[in-house]
Parts: sequence; C-alpha cells; structure tokens
Amino acid sequence: MKKRISIHYLILIGAIALGAILRFWHLDLKPLWMDEVITAIFSLGKSYNDLPIGVVFPLDRVQEIFTFQPKVSCPQIAENIARQSTHPPLFFCSMHAWLGWLSHDEQEWVSKLRALPALFGVGAIAAIYAVNLAFSKTSALTAAAVMAVSPFAVYLSQEARHYTLPMLLITLGLLGIMQIQQDIFLKQKVRFWVWFRWAIINSIALYVHYFCVLAFIAQIATLILLIYYPLYAKSIKQIKRQIWFALILSISAVAISFIPWLMVMLSHFHRSETDWLKTTAHIAPFFQTLINWVLMVISLPVENQPLPIAIISGFLMLMFAIWVGRQIFLGLRVLWRTPKTHLATLTLLSFSGWVLLEFFAIIYFLNKDLTLVPRYNFVYYPSFCALIGASLSKSQKSSWKLKREHQSAQRADPTQAAGSGNRHPLLSAKVKSQNLLIFLLVGVLSSIFVVSNLVFEKPFKPEQVARNMNQNSAVPLMVVMAYRDYQDVALGLSFGLEVEKVRKIDDSEKLDKFAFFKNSQELSVWEQLSQLPAPAISKMNLWVIAPGIKRRDYPPQIAMSRFNCTIDSRQHYRIGVPYQLYRCGDFKL
Repeated sequence: MKKRISIHYLILIGAIALGAILRFWHLDLKPLWMDEVITAIFSLGKSYNDLPIGVVFPLDRVQEIFTFQPKVSCPQIAENIARQSTHPPLFFCSMHAWLGWLSHDEQEWVSKLRALPALFGVGAIAAIYAVNLAFSKTSALTAAAVMAVSPFAVYLSQEARHYTLPMLLITLGLLGIMQIQQDIFLKQKVRFWVWFRWAIINSIALYVHYFCVLAFIAQIATLILLIYYPLYAKSIKQIKRQIWFALILSISAVAISFIPWLMVMLSHFHRSETDWLKTTAHIAPFFQTLINWVLMVISLPVENQPLPIAIISGFLMLMFAIWVGRQIFLGLRVLWRTPKTHLATLTLLSFSGWVLLEFFAIIYFLNKDLTLVPRYNFVYYPSFCALIGASLSKSQKSSWKLKREHQSAQRADPTQAAGSGNRHPLLSAKVKSQNLLIFLLVGVLSSIFVVSNLVFEKPFKPEQVARNMNQNSAVPLMVVMAYRDYQDVALGLSFGLEVEKVRKIDDSEKLDKFAFFKNSQELSVWEQLSQLPAPAISKMNLWVIAPGIKRRDYPPQIAMSRFNCTIDSRQHYRIGVPYQLYRCGDFKL
C-alpha cells in the first residue's frame, strides 16, 4: 500500500516537473509584444507619462525605459492602471513585488517578467490535480499530466500577462465548488469556512482579471443548478436554508469587496482599447470556438509555413482532434452514467456550459467577439482540462481492470483464458492503455513547437519588423511611431526593442534614433516630422509606422529643414499595422 502511494506521488511530482520544464524553457526566446510591453511598463512602476513621447531620442535608450522603480507602491500602480489601462491592478502589483524580490538585471529582465506567469502555470497543475480528486486519484494524476503538456497552457504560461494567475484562481474556485457539492450532497452538511475560502478566492480573482466575473457567475449558476437538480434536490431539504444562507453571504462578500474598483471597471468598458473585438460575423464564433478547443490539446506549425507543411499540419490536427474527441465522448458517457462520478461531471459540465453561454451572449449582444483569440478561453480551460483528464482516466481505469480480470482468469483456467474468445479483452486493454500515452506525447511535441516560437506566434511579429527595418547596417536609422493611443505606444516600444537588439548585433545603433509622435487631426505626424531639425548626417533610413493610415496616404516626400526624405515605394509592409521606408539625404533611388 505504501509503495502504491509513493508511486502515485512520484508520478504527480513528475507531471509537475515536466510542466515546469516546458513552461520555463526558453522564456526569453520570443520577442515582447504589445500586451507584454504594457505589463512591463506598469509592473516596473512606471506609466506612459514617464515615456519620452514627442521627442527624438537615441535608439539605445529604449532599454532604459524598462528600468525598475523600487519605491512605487501598489496604490500608485493601481492609479496608473485606472487612468491608462483597462485591467484590475492586483496582477501588476504582484509582478512589481516579484521584480523587486529578484535582482533587476538588464540582460535578463524579460525572462524574469515571464517567470511569474510561468510559476502560476505550474501551480495550476497542482490545483487541477486537487479538483479531479473528486473523481479518483487516477483521474487527478491524468488531469495534472494533461495540463502539464497542454500547448495552450504552456503558451499562456510563457506570456508576461495576467492569464495564468486567474486560471489558477478559477481552478481553486472550482476546487471550492467541488468541496461544497460533496459537503451538501454526500455529507449533508454546510462548512462555512469552505464557503468563506471560496468567496476569498473569487474576490482576489476579480482584482486580477475582469473575465473572472464570468467565472464567478458561472460558479453561482452551477451551484443553483445543483440545488434544484431533480436527482439531488430531495437529499438536501433539511439543510437547504443553510445552503442558501451560505451562498447569499458569499456572493454579498465578493460583491462588497469589489465596490472600491467597481466604477473604475465600468469606465474601462467604454475605452477604445476594446474596440478591436468588434465583429459582424454570425457563424464564425462557433467555428473559432471549435478551433480553440483543438489548440488546447494539439498545436502544430501552421502559421507562416509553406503551404504543404500547413496542409499536413492542419490535417494531422484535425485527425487527432477527431480521435481525442471520440475518446473524451466515450469517457464522459461512462462518467455521466456512473453514480459515483455523475455529480462531479455535472458540476464541471455546468460550469463550462455557463461560461460558453456568457461568451456567446457577449459576442451577439455586445458585439465583442471573445473567440477571436484563443487566450481568452482561460476562463473555462480548467474545467475542460478536468473533464479531459477524468474521461481519459476512466477509459484507462477500465482497461487496467479488464487486464487484471484477464490475468485472474488466466491463472484460474489457463486453457480457457488462452482461447480465442478471451483474447479480445486483453487486446482492448492494451490498446486503451496506449491512448493516454499517445495523448501526452502529442502534447509534449506541441508544447515544444510553442516554446520554439513555431506555434502561437507573437502578434505583429516584432522580430520580423526589426529584420525588415535593418536594411543596411551602415546607414543610420530613425524609427517614428505615429501613435493614436497608448496601445500604439506599447506597440512601438515592442518594435523598438527588437530593432535595438538587431542593430546592436551589427554594432550600428549609436547614431540610430527613435520617436513617438501623436498623429491627430490637429497636428499630423508629417507636420511634426517637417518641423524637426536636419540631422547631422549625410543620409538616413527613416521608417514611419502609422497605424490606421493607408498606403496611399503616405506622402511621397518629407522635408526636415532642407533634409529631404523620399518614399521608397518598394519598401512598404503591413503586419497588423503599416510601416514605410523613406530614404533621406544622399540616396539615389
């Protein structure tokens, strides 16, 4: 017995260790993109007011922008977030404390920025294990292994953003729901300290990410569904008042705790930063949801790959998704029909269903398509992961049981057991026992692709922009970001970081410049460029990044105090935003 227990926990430790390796591997390989730059600015204790906006500054000063401010407090960070962002403050305060605890090395600050989300991602593996103990120990181990190798979970863990922390908190919230439903339906009692802990977890979650509101509502709806579910409603008549009292008290506590930030949240909903989610598609969200589910279990290189590789990868992903879907469906059917696992299965299915219903309500009533990007599925991913783990483990457990029965029959009657009629159970057990191994191997391979920047590539591709801008290392470079809002500023910084990195390698960044100029109807970026003094150099490459501007709107020439810049029509690019090259000075086009 002790040996079995030790093996069980060794497997758990192995799953957590594998998950940690995949999450911390090559943390600094991918470039910082716009949202991660936003994380860095506020987490370092700065705001957009601290950035050199409206002036031309040396390119090598871009790194200096990302210096840690140790004396900034959490209330100051919260104030910056309230005025200049659209998120709750707790994650950024936690990140500031984390960076302050670590020594701030300019060469490793990107890895340290991403390390905390990776750590939260590892914590979620242990949390999903605890959730699935409601099914069985085998199910708990399987769920931990599934999350450890999930390419979606690895992708979120390597983002310097507030996705893994709320995912961890939502998982802990589901753990609280599992404990509550076991208390009231199996033990016929209400433990108020369990409800209190569940309320605290959800209160914290609301200050980490606004989408945790959706998870909290789904948890409440799930509890109400369980209370009135015909199969279980009669068994809780004696404690129904206590249940409602605990539920109302918990909801009230969470709501009251969020009052200080409520008005800020309402103001954030009307900011322009969320306008990009608008959609007019009617069926697309359903297809995008299915694709997002596939990406949770398998992610092969499709983005920016040669057509044959993209087709092969897409086909393999589709075939694997169909195979896994069948395994999960069969496992869920067994879980649903088994009395011991029916309640836990109903709980997780209900939570997932309510969140998806909320997603589609937001899509079709508020016209904001949350399925456009996979990362927002972190809200219901823990319940999906738990259900996948439970489904696969049920099949696995059944196969092991068949194998043991066959071995027992063989010992009792070798002649009968060796007959052709008894070979099928053993063969079935052997085939089924391989399913989990195949699933995990595909997950590991997919996660390796994620870590290697072949899957879930960074939006706007800062590294590709930097390569395009580094046309000639011998010619000085000036990059101008014509920004409309603070998000454009963050986007410009993500480009600036990569351009500085590329130019530093070529030892050509000393004369390079960077600038942020606001592009508005009152004063266009072209007018501001024309007012700049002529550089003290004979020629220069000028790149203008102008979000919202069409190619035909770039002027053919820009004059900077008799230093003429002529457009190079061959060097126009668009990766989410357009950027155009101007040849300045002694160039002959």
